[in-house]
Amino acid sequence: MNPAVDHTVTVDEPLRTGAVARTDDAKFDAGGKGINVSKYLTALGVDAPGTGFLGGPFGRMIRERLDADGVPNDFVTIGDRTRLNTTVLGPEGEYKINHNGPTVDEQEVSDLIDRVRERDPERLVVAGSLPKGVTTDAVDELAAAGGWETAVDMGGASLTELDAAYLVCKPNREELAVATDMPVETTADCAAAAQALRERGFRFVVASLGPDGALLAAESGTYHAAAIPVDVVDTVGAGDALLSGFLAGLARGEDEQTALKTGVTVASRVVGASGTSVPDFDAVFDEREDVTVSAVRS
Repeated sequence: MNPAVDHTVTVDEPLRTGAVARTDDAKFDAGGKGINVSKYLTALGVDAPGTGFLGGPFGRMIRERLDADGVPNDFVTIGDRTRLNTTVLGPEGEYKINHNGPTVDEQEVSDLIDRVRERDPERLVVAGSLPKGVTTDAVDELAAAGGWETAVDMGGASLTELDAAYLVCKPNREELAVATDMPVETTADCAAAAQALRERGFRFVVASLGPDGALLAAESGTYHAAAIPVDVVDTVGAGDALLSGFLAGLARGEDEQTALKTGVTVASRVVGASGTSVPDFDAVFDEREDVTVSAVRS
């Protein structure tokens, strides 16, 4: 519900106070977690139109970029302007500046719920931060507004406020700690926390652990997928890619462990490229067989 133009720049020199950093390397992508999921799922052959709130010149840019990339979309136009998020890639690391986003009123929220009802999807993904004026009550309302299954990728504090039944949530390690108030230092810690979170109303919990891979908490148990060795260029969109691959597996009628392998493979492709443009996903469904999944005792 809070999309953004993702502005990614690469600088060759370290950033210094008072100094002007110059670059010829800049990218502008249609971003925000939900839009990333739409882009990745579309590239994986899943019909996944993007929706949410767009306004102002950055909103128009997002629509134009999605149309140009062949990503279907059906957004609600709002009075306030869509945000801009900036990532600076430098020799000393990665710097991020994210705007909070626009203010959305009750009528615009109602318009979005009506838009989803008209689409009547098999599954709905609500991902990312909430714009001002929108609470987790609206997320619960979206989840309960039709017969679809709903996936969420939100901050840990927001996950604790949800009351509806959900297909899956996708926390990272820090969000898992906030959502459960449990330790997450080891993989076993994270497995116990993921199962505790699952029992609050999620069929699955898919937790991204960065270089430590990913976890899946399900009714049948908890499973760990090792990360694929890759030269990491940019971590923006990695969690969105993990969720997208997992949902693509489910959309293909595959079991949850195979879907987890797909998610890890898709994420490995995304972190190997800068920005949130879609990398080459050829052979993803073949290469996922190289991912090792093992049961975790919690």
